[in-house]
Amino acid sequence: MSHDELDRILSGEPEIVPSSGFTANVMDTVRREATEPPPIPFPWRRVLPGLAVSVVALGMLVAMGLSEMRQMPANKISIPIEWVAVARQLAAPEAGWGALALLLCICSWTLVRHFPGWRS
Repeated sequence: MSHDELDRILSGEPEIVPSSGFTANVMDTVRREATEPPPIPFPWRRVLPGLAVSVVALGMLVAMGLSEMRQMPANKISIPIEWVAVARQLAAPEAGWGALALLLCICSWTLVRHFPGWRS
């Protein structure tokens, strides 16, 4: 196909004209959105103190745990029997299926959140 044939085919297409009322509808929408109030900002001044306290508490908890581990002799470290029972229950095959189901639920929920039209 030569350039002349391509120009002839493309030049023969009719001009695209918007439907009647399209411009008016677009301008009405622009005016309506311009008069809407701005979105409410996130209240960072209220969140930051709680976040700071949580970080400090977590840091103190880790520091206390490390200091307790340093003070404990290496041959005296023991695991409570309740923890062993819980670990055995979590290692059961049924727990694996439950964890898989929970993981699939979380993944599908996260995926759906990213679809257009999701409102939080």
